[in-house]
Amino acid sequence: GYHADRWKKLLIPYSSPTKAYFDTSGQDPFCMYNYLLEMTTWNKSIRRGFIKVKIIDNAGNTVESQMNSEASTFQQYKRVNILTGFHRDIEKIAKISLTFSTKTLIGPKKKLRILQMKLKSLNNPKR
Repeated sequence: GYHADRWKKLLIPYSSPTKAYFDTSGQDPFCMYNYLLEMTTWNKSIRRGFIKVKIIDNAGNTVESQMNSEASTFQQYKRVNILTGFHRDIEKIAKISLTFSTKTLIGPKKKLRILQMKLKSLNNPKR
C-alpha cells in the first residue's frame, strides 16, 4: 500500500466528517499520477464533451489518461478545470495531445478551439 500521511494535515482540521477519494490503478504498482488540466476555449458557441489527454516525453514514451465519465461544458473565455489521471508518470513532458469527443455517433463533428491551457502535476506540484 501507499502511505496517506501527507494528507493527514489537510483532513484533520475539519470538524465534520470529511470524504477523501484516493484514486488507484488496476495495474501494478496500483498508483495513479494526477494532473489538473486548466483550459480556456474561444469557440463562440457552447461545446459539451469529453477530453482525453496524452503526454509524451523526448524518448517517445507515451501515457494516456482515461476519458472522464462526466462531460465538461466549454464556453468562450471561461476557464475549465479537468482532473486527469495516468497509470505512469512522465517526468519531462515534451508534447501534450488533447482529444475532444462528444461521444455522439450522429451529427456533425465539433472542434474545440483552445485559447490557453496549463497541465499541472498534483503529485509533484513544483513541476
